Amino acid sequence: MKELIVKELLNADRVLVVGHIMPDGDDISSVLSLSIALKKLGKEVVSGIDWKIPWIFEDLEEVEEIVDYERFKEMNFEPDLMVVVDVSSRDRIGDFKELIGKIKTAVVDHHTTHDHFTDIWWVDPSYGACAQMIYKINKELGVKYDERLATINLMGVLTDTGFLRFPNADERAYRDATELVSLGGKPYKISQMILENKRLEQFKLFAEVLENLKIELDGLLAYSYVSQEMYKKHGCTDEDSSGFVNEIRSIKGVEVAVMFLEIKPGLVHVSMRSKEWFDLAEFAKKIGGGGHPRAAGATVEGKKVEDVVKEVVPLLRQEIEKELKR
Repeated sequence: MKELIVKELLNADRVLVVGHIMPDGDDISSVLSLSIALKKLGKEVVSGIDWKIPWIFEDLEEVEEIVDYERFKEMNFEPDLMVVVDVSSRDRIGDFKELIGKIKTAVVDHHTTHDHFTDIWWVDPSYGACAQMIYKINKELGVKYDERLATINLMGVLTDTGFLRFPNADERAYRDATELVSLGGKPYKISQMILENKRLEQFKLFAEVLENLKIELDGLLAYSYVSQEMYKKHGCTDEDSSGFVNEIRSIKGVEVAVMFLEIKPGLVHVSMRSKEWFDLAEFAKKIGGGGHPRAAGATVEGKKVEDVVKEVVPLLRQEIEKELKR
C-alpha cells in the first residue's frame, strides 16, 4: 500500500496531514516531516493535530504551523487528500475524524492494533517508529533532504525507540537513523530538546508521583498516578508528566509500568510500558485502548483517576499472573 499512497500524494495538489491527540515526538515528527516534504514538491499543505502541542517542542519553529480542528475550519482549506500518520483508530485524531468519508483519506501507521478506518492504508508494525515509514515515503517522492528536515525526521526515530534503547530499535532503525544523520540530522539537538529541557516543577510533581508509587508482584508491576489536584499544586499540566512512565519502567526488576494521568476532570489517560515479555498491546485492547507490545495506552472518560486505578490494576495484575504461569 505504500506505493499507492505515494501515487496519491503525487497526484494531490492540496494535502492535509493529521496526527493524533496527545502527540508525542514520533507523531509530531511524522506530521512535520511529511508536510515539509510535500511543500518542497510544491504542494499546498496544512498540518493538523487536534491537541495542544507540548511545550517541550516549542524550539521547533515548524510547530507553529500545526493547527487544531477549529483553526483548520477557519482556513477554508479544501484538501484533495488527508493523510493520517501514527494513528491506529479514528477517535485518536480528535474532531478531524469528521472529515473521514468526506474526502479521500490515507493512513500511515505502525501500531499493532490498527482498525483500518481509512480508504487507503500502509500499516506495518515491524517499524520502530512511524517516522521511519515517512522517511521511506519521502525518499520515493524524490524529496531532497536538508538539515532541518533530516533533524525533524530523525526526532521521530529516536524518540519512539527510546533513543535507540528499546527493543523496537532494530537494525533498520539504526540504519535509518544513520542515513538521516548523514543527510544533516542533528541527534544532539534532539536530545537537548527532549532529555535536557525539564522544568523544576516537573521534578516536584514527579517527587509526589514517587510518594504514591505502588510496586506489586514481587517488583514486576509498578504504577502511580497524577490527579488534577497534583497538576495544579505544582503548576504543571499533562505535558509535564509525559515521560514519567518511562522513569518508573527504569526501576530495576520492573516489567510493567503504568501511569494514570487525570488530563482533566472526567478524562484519564492510562500510559503503559513494559520491558521484555508482557504484551501491552493485547492488554490495552481489553480496556479500550491500543498501541505496541512494549508501549500502549487507553483513555477513559467519565471517571475519576482513583476509580480507573481500582479498575485497571486488578485486570493488569491478573493478566501478568496468567503470563507468568505459561
